[in-house]
Amino acid sequence: MAKGGVLRVIFGDQLSPKIAALRDLDRERDTVLLMEVREEGELVPSHRQRIALFLAAMRHFSAALAARKVRVEHIRLDDPANTQSLDGEVARAVERVKPSRIVVTWPGEWRLLAQVQGWEKRFGLPVEIREDDRFLASRQDFADWAEERKALRMEFFYREMRRRYRLLMEGDEPAGGRWNFDPENRAALPAGIEIPAGPRFPPDLRTKEVIALVEREFPKAFGRIESFDWPVSAKAARLGLEAFLEQRLPRFGDFQDAMAEGEPRLFHSLVSTSLNLGLLDPLEVCEAAEREWREGRAPLNAVEGFIRQILGWREFVRGLYWHFMPDYAERNEFQAQRDLPGFYWTGETRMNCLAQAIGQTRDFAYAHHIQRLMVTGNFALLAGIAPKQVSDWYLAVYADAVEWVQLPNTHGMALFADGGTMGSKPYAASGAYINRQSDYCGRCAYDPKKQTGEKACPFNFLYWDFVARHADRLAGNTRMAMPLKNLARMAPEKIKAMRSQAAAFLKSPAMSPDY
Repeated sequence: MAKGGVLRVIFGDQLSPKIAALRDLDRERDTVLLMEVREEGELVPSHRQRIALFLAAMRHFSAALAARKVRVEHIRLDDPANTQSLDGEVARAVERVKPSRIVVTWPGEWRLLAQVQGWEKRFGLPVEIREDDRFLASRQDFADWAEERKALRMEFFYREMRRRYRLLMEGDEPAGGRWNFDPENRAALPAGIEIPAGPRFPPDLRTKEVIALVEREFPKAFGRIESFDWPVSAKAARLGLEAFLEQRLPRFGDFQDAMAEGEPRLFHSLVSTSLNLGLLDPLEVCEAAEREWREGRAPLNAVEGFIRQILGWREFVRGLYWHFMPDYAERNEFQAQRDLPGFYWTGETRMNCLAQAIGQTRDFAYAHHIQRLMVTGNFALLAGIAPKQVSDWYLAVYADAVEWVQLPNTHGMALFADGGTMGSKPYAASGAYINRQSDYCGRCAYDPKKQTGEKACPFNFLYWDFVARHADRLAGNTRMAMPLKNLARMAPEKIKAMRSQAAAFLKSPAMSPDY
């Protein structure tokens, strides 16, 4: 083994041959280090499929590097010599390789960044942390954009990104004369509509070995692994993208907010895992979607809505995360303190919308953005669940979860715990919204039209209890003016009845962490 080369450390969400840490790789002298360690798999009680996805993708990536004659050291989870910590494995690699320096790419969470920043002192070697240029806006780009703004709104950031990358532009104007077609993307799913099956990625031998490893090493981990069929290589990820563009993108716009029993995928792309692992390039994904519109195969509202998720939301939340961390994670605008109910782990609840969204999450490590925001997130907001517990749950249960994207979406968008840094209003809603956007209410024990009484939908009385409980805080928010006016018009006895039922519900056994 060559001594004195560079030790290039690659984390599990940096699986791109173009990653910054590999940019000037010397194949004769340098060593690439990938590490599977128990420490990372147990920070939160991760879904079996999330653990398996990261490990399988890492193994496929290291095999692809080795095929290019790159010197790779891949520390496997079941290696008897594995210290099961990142620091421990880097220490062992430094001892074996005797590198002149360590090079890494900026990691995906604050905790890991702080850890890497301590390596120089710990190992007595220069450590270079390179900007992660897989993203379309650097941390400095976002800071420059945010500097002169009192309010940071994704919509305006998104417009700047569209201009910069010339996506869906006609000269200096947005295609179709509008920046945002979101109002046209909220249709409920019609009965009898055909949902494309989409591609499947049955595990190959390497992935089957990982699945067996996860079942053996993490026997108490959350979720089911039998349905695992995530893309774990760049080739598979590309096939998944192409299938989405051809089969589902044309209807994605209309039904991106819809929810339906037994239909976890609907018209969604499912490319977030591949983007977040580094298997797909975000600009290439956006450009491929734009071509579908320009060549007449997909309508503008669908393509714009899809590109906005990547060029807008994905880049915006990453910028916001690094701009405000670490204090951002500690914010708690509504002083929510209630423990996460046990049914978030079991899916066993009489509220069918929650049972469906959580059951799907348990079975597939996936739920789309409206299920996350307006079902599980909405309930946590209304019930006053402690933001840290909710954020830990979202980080644990979804295959695409990496902290830079998960924390702002949960903390800021779903819970409004940041007090409006990310969103302009709390995304609180009653049962009427869920009834309009899904078929969940048809088989529910509760009636979305009832606000009090035995069959009243808990989302209804919890919604009005939330508005009443935080009326003073919400009074200055113009987007909450209508709910507050409606509350003021209600008869006092009706408000009292709803708030009394909310209090009883929140004290019920169903809200226990052990239920």
